[in-house]
Amino acid sequence: MSDSTRRVLVVEDDESLASAIADLLGDEGFDVTKRFDGHSGLSAALDGEFDVIVLDLMLPKRNGFSVCLDIREAGIDTPLLMLTAKNGDLDEIEGLEVGADDFLRKPFEGPILLARLHALMRRHSRGQTRQISVGSVTLDTIRRQVSSSGVEAKLTSREFRVLEYLMENADRTLSKSEILESVWGKDFDGDPNVVEVYIGYLRRKLAASSGASPIRTVRGAGYVFSSGS
Repeated sequence: MSDSTRRVLVVEDDESLASAIADLLGDEGFDVTKRFDGHSGLSAALDGEFDVIVLDLMLPKRNGFSVCLDIREAGIDTPLLMLTAKNGDLDEIEGLEVGADDFLRKPFEGPILLARLHALMRRHSRGQTRQISVGSVTLDTIRRQVSSSGVEAKLTSREFRVLEYLMENADRTLSKSEILESVWGKDFDGDPNVVEVYIGYLRRKLAASSGASPIRTVRGAGYVFSSGS
């Protein structure tokens, strides 16, 4: 095996899904280690050196939260993507609090999984911080922290991803469909008005410290994060 081969640990109790993920990543040049429960997954993470970890939330013997927490408490900072079949932001919040770097909901498309993993590895390779600053808002993609006018804004994982996409495209009007595809995935079949809901959440949280939100609505076109705010 070449020294440049990327090693990934996949901890997933659905063996057919684990095999599908392993096949997908294997085709991309990854060397894949599979484990099917929390105990063996944690042991593999502690004993091996991996470039990235894919960890399911609902596992037999130990759940993903517990496994992730022990990985971080052992001083292992390997990028970690947590998978979940559950809905709602509370699991995402807890996952991030115990040390997960990103969340992906099942079912998901293979290209989305690959894109998330490559993004995590790029961020990790840059060091321990990558900041995007636009106007009075600063977003740290590694620590998953956001500040507005110097005051920290507490965001859910989904709010963070919406804001990151807006800030990466500052001063460009983004349509609702562009935001949906980037954050929720191209196969999202829910209510597209969810974008408006999350824009509203972000506006309130960012305005709480500065008194004004940098996110503007462009009637009939979408939303823009203004660098002049």
